[in-house]
Amino acid sequence: MAPTPRDRQTRLATFAVFFVQGLTFATLLTQVAALQNKHGLGEGELTLLLLVVPVIAGAGSVLAGSLAARYGSRRVLRGTQPLTCLAVVLTGFAPDVPLLIGTLVLFGLGLGGVDAGMNMQGSTVERRYARPVMTGFHALWSAAAVIGAAWASWAADAGWAIGPAFTVAMTVGVAISLSASHWLCTPAEEHVTTGEHVATGEHVATEGNVAPMGAAASGAGFPWGPILPLCLAMAFLYVGDAAISNFGSVYFDEVMNAEAWLVPWALGAYQATTFLVRVGGDFAVHRFGPAVIVRTGAAVATLGFLAIVAAPNEALAIAGFALTGVGLSVIAPQSFSAAGRLDPKGTGVAIARVNMFNYVGFIVGAALVGGIADATDFRIAFAAPLVLVAAIVILARGFAPRTPAPATTDHP
Repeated sequence: MAPTPRDRQTRLATFAVFFVQGLTFATLLTQVAALQNKHGLGEGELTLLLLVVPVIAGAGSVLAGSLAARYGSRRVLRGTQPLTCLAVVLTGFAPDVPLLIGTLVLFGLGLGGVDAGMNMQGSTVERRYARPVMTGFHALWSAAAVIGAAWASWAADAGWAIGPAFTVAMTVGVAISLSASHWLCTPAEEHVTTGEHVATGEHVATEGNVAPMGAAASGAGFPWGPILPLCLAMAFLYVGDAAISNFGSVYFDEVMNAEAWLVPWALGAYQATTFLVRVGGDFAVHRFGPAVIVRTGAAVATLGFLAIVAAPNEALAIAGFALTGVGLSVIAPQSFSAAGRLDPKGTGVAIARVNMFNYVGFIVGAALVGGIADATDFRIAFAAPLVLVAAIVILARGFAPRTPAPATTDHP
């Protein structure tokens, strides 16, 4: 069945939410070095501060899942996305470390809520379209992250302080978010009752009279078994992502002894291929199916990490980072899509749980790779995400759509 005008409206609104989240994330993280210099933080102090964000974000994701199950993810996003933008602004103006910690806690709480809420919306839109669309949302997130990085670079080159630079970017983000929130899926559209058919073309456009989901709203009684492969795949993916995001440039500097202009290309190659693959990711999923795409992506990412570990020169190392981006780019969107399929009532509990393992993987990745590198070197340290990403090849079977049991018909 062709998408209705309301379906297209909710899809565009969800695109906007993903865009703002990518912009917010990059605006802050591209200025970590500036924050470190401003507050005179050592490497250990900086690492501890950065770990505050994913720890709190995990709690924010769980809270968002509970609230969205009762009130819908649209209400969650209306509160958490402007809160996240505000936290970025406050971080830029924080005069001392205690207040910086407070703003990072606020940022982490909002980040977890938005990550969960926007993927709940994406899952609902995908259900209404009855075809893969989730990877396209994540592609726009990546594009917005590039825009955020470009803005931060321009502002720094122009001599702007980080507070005003954050304020300009986040003012735009709040305006887009609040405008788009009016057109996001309502709780009535998101929470499908038992026996209700999807994509009938008859969509309720109001937010009222949504019955509480009872046990489902709190997550009680929702089985862990079917979503466990998705959770593990998400965690292993983000171990790899954290290794590249946190230590890719250090690898180029310390292992490759690369010139300064070449060091940023570790992360640059990874992000560029992530965006490019995500642009066509939905078509590939439609053509080959999510399990095949995840299995292939994990295999490609494993080859990428193998190239990083064994690279004799900078060119092959860059190729390794680029290959890793190709492979890992498809796994997160398909994790959320699969979680949405396992939650036919649209409670959001499955997506919130899977999203929580995003932060688990980030924390483990930073600690694991950093710890191994401290004891040996970064070439050996990158073997750890290699092994974990390879395990996703086995977990990929959990991404295959499950065939519902045939309905029985009583004959007179």
